[in-house]
Amino acid sequence: MENSDWREKFIGHLERLRDQEDRRALAILRRGVNRQPGTTLEMYSLVLPWGVPRYAEDSAFLVAALFALHSQDGGTKTLGHSFAEFRKKVTTEESVEQRFNALLNCHRDDLPYHLRQAVTLLKSKDVPVDWQRLLRDVLGWEHDDRYVQRDWARDFWSS
Repeated sequence: MENSDWREKFIGHLERLRDQEDRRALAILRRGVNRQPGTTLEMYSLVLPWGVPRYAEDSAFLVAALFALHSQDGGTKTLGHSFAEFRKKVTTEESVEQRFNALLNCHRDDLPYHLRQAVTLLKSKDVPVDWQRLLRDVLGWEHDDRYVQRDWARDFWSS
């Protein structure tokens, strides 16, 4: 299976759950929002059958939980771009930048907490998330050249 093939199938599965209004499945996924990725055992049957490689399991659990929290369709760019859209809809730009900077600078272990806050903010103003892109970016979070953080920053400050 090609590297991105499983990601497309996995996000497609989550989108089908949303489109079919499978409230039970989405509720199970939401249970993982406040827990460490992979520790909500009920989520396994909704995440693992989609060919998620072992190295990507925690990222898939995290993104699935966040998706269930805010599954709005329509995101097409990085989370940095989504944050820039959010910034246009609020009056306290300074706190948005502070939160965004905290997200950009967080350690991988703190990423679930910061992403949960970010997605909650985006949901509050109906700003969609590109879930496939977010999954890819979470997987690349610890890359030595920090390409994910640089892409997000570029999209945030150039919008």
